[in-house]
Amino acid sequence: MKIFITLFTSLLFTALLFGSDTEMKMFQSVSPQKATLLQKGKEKIFCPVCGMNLPMFYKTNHAANVKGEEKQYCSLHCLVEDKELNHTNLKNIKVVDTASLEFIDAKTAHYVVGSRKKGTMSMLSKYAFKKLADAKAFAEKNGGTVMSFEEAYAEAKKDFANDSRMIAKKQTMMIKKGAMIYKNMCKKTEQKFDSVAQAKAFVKEHKLCSHLNGKKLQAVGLYLYNRK
Repeated sequence: MKIFITLFTSLLFTALLFGSDTEMKMFQSVSPQKATLLQKGKEKIFCPVCGMNLPMFYKTNHAANVKGEEKQYCSLHCLVEDKELNHTNLKNIKVVDTASLEFIDAKTAHYVVGSRKKGTMSMLSKYAFKKLADAKAFAEKNGGTVMSFEEAYAEAKKDFANDSRMIAKKQTMMIKKGAMIYKNMCKKTEQKFDSVAQAKAFVKEHKLCSHLNGKKLQAVGLYLYNRK
């Protein structure tokens, strides 16, 4: 009986760490069939900044034109990082309308900031709407303040350092898990990667690992990108 309890506890802990094969659906998530991917290439399903799966965090997706090509981000936080830290020149910024799931002009969108719905890459959630009436209805139901894009962007910049520290702590844990998964479940490669997205796309294209759900693939991608 004691062995059974120990085994069950171990399996439960593993599930909590890595998620099940059918991961719990979050408010941000949509099926891949419902997600519009504006960027191209093998890495198009992943955020170019953090590597997160774009359909999984679709309702907070942003996009912008960079040197004639579209880049798509999982969150306003990642867009801010690309613009402010990487000094990327972003044009025609767009955001997903939470109501219709279509991309709209971010500059004319109505953001609900600080609702009870979970944020992406940030403690303070930010969801956008094309129609002011939709934003007000969402805020009335879920809390938060209706803001313009400029105001939401300012909030993201203000919280950027704290959010980045939180993300770094989580990623440090994920890298350790990724190393363990890579060691036990993956074929080995000496390939070097310029981003987490590139690492994840390589793993999928070359079928290095079997039976990886989204969280495990993210962990392996983080490990491969950060390994010495």
